[in-house]
Amino acid sequence: MTDLTGKVALVTGAARGQGAAEAILFAERGAKVMVCDVLDDEGKKLAAEIGDAAAYIRLDVTKEQDWEAAVAATVKKFGKLNVLINNAGIITVPKVMAETSTADYQKVINVNQLGVFLGMRSVAGAMKDAGGGSIINISSIDGLVGMYGAAAYVASKFAVRGMTKVAALEMGRDNIRVNSIHPGGVATKILDDTGLTQDEAGEVFKSVPLGRIGQPREMATLAAYLASDDSSYSTGAEFIADGGMTAGFALEL
Repeated sequence: MTDLTGKVALVTGAARGQGAAEAILFAERGAKVMVCDVLDDEGKKLAAEIGDAAAYIRLDVTKEQDWEAAVAATVKKFGKLNVLINNAGIITVPKVMAETSTADYQKVINVNQLGVFLGMRSVAGAMKDAGGGSIINISSIDGLVGMYGAAAYVASKFAVRGMTKVAALEMGRDNIRVNSIHPGGVATKILDDTGLTQDEAGEVFKSVPLGRIGQPREMATLAAYLASDDSSYSTGAEFIADGGMTAGFALEL
């Protein structure tokens, strides 16, 4: 079992879904966790349920001042910061590019791309002071391949993939590792924003090699590995958890 004893993690988008699963698992494995989100009631409730190993602070990932406050609060509360999970992300109802408004495009870019950039930049100093750390950026398989009707989302997730590699190059000398996780379909509320119900999504993902949709806990266990010392020589890399979706076409002959 991956041991996170002594780690202090800041998790964005942590009030529910993958972020909540990560916060819960990290605390179970011995880490201290700063739960960050704009969903205050849900975030506070989760931190209270986790107990003394967690605290909550409001963090709009598009705002520099929120990042500064969250990093400072984490260091003050837990003494250091050596893990960042850039989990916060949004998606909009699918539209082809010709029908996508500039406002809708920019909204997705601001959260998914700018938010990750601000996060990495904001934690660099604290991680260096801590002697190193691990940054885990949640991209998507849509950061590896295209998806019809999702220009903004795909662009943002490709950007996360690219920024991860740049950050790995720049921060390695400070013993800060930076990797990206690329989930396929995961059973979280973000699916609601695509217009799919949970049942419909379940049917769609029966076609992947493993025959099912992914679960938040499965993404959290991968994040835990990347946060731990078990992955001490992994940086600038892409870790795919998609049930085999991107493996290729499964044509039965």
